[in-house]
Amino acid sequence: MENPAQEISGVIHLLTQTTPSEQRETIDTYFTHNASFTHPFCRTGSWDNSRLLIHAIYRWYKIMSPKIDLTVHSVAYDEQNLTLYVNLSQVFRIWVIPFYYAPVNLVTMLKLKHNRGNGKYYIDSQNDLYQVDQFVRFFVPGGWILVCVWHALATFFCLIGAIALWPVTVIEEWVGKGSEQNGSLRQRKDMGGIDFLNMERKSIISSN
Repeated sequence: MENPAQEISGVIHLLTQTTPSEQRETIDTYFTHNASFTHPFCRTGSWDNSRLLIHAIYRWYKIMSPKIDLTVHSVAYDEQNLTLYVNLSQVFRIWVIPFYYAPVNLVTMLKLKHNRGNGKYYIDSQNDLYQVDQFVRFFVPGGWILVCVWHALATFFCLIGAIALWPVTVIEEWVGKGSEQNGSLRQRKDMGGIDFLNMERKSIISSN
């Protein structure tokens, strides 16, 4: 890629919505030989020619869901750290389960490597980040409802814990303010010392 932020959307569509040969060619063109792939269900690590496993993962992905609807919503490029953040949604259909489909949202983080020889950027790692209620859709129809119930219960227990243990908050606040005051006093002393030295130097210069 010469312009990662502009080209990455097209690359993702090539990876997910093309024929097997085009998908394989896309991986060979845009991924480094030792690229890594991380997903809630699988991980390749990075080693010599680990790209072979990325081929297998994408191939199985297309075997399980030959037709994938995918939309790239936004792309953020951290040029200094050579990292792309892509927000996208997809509809995953498992052909062996009639009428089943899994609409999911995710952010994929792509670490890039710059080839100074040709000036192009290549994907060195892919990390697909799903919320729990999203990735359970792949294997548990309706599982997101259970996750939402779990989230609601966990939030409720956080509320109860915060109320029941409010004395801990008071102690933390008291200790924190004491530390801030001590730090402020030390800073003032340091500033006072610096000002005194500057004043002393000025008086010596003026007397000369």
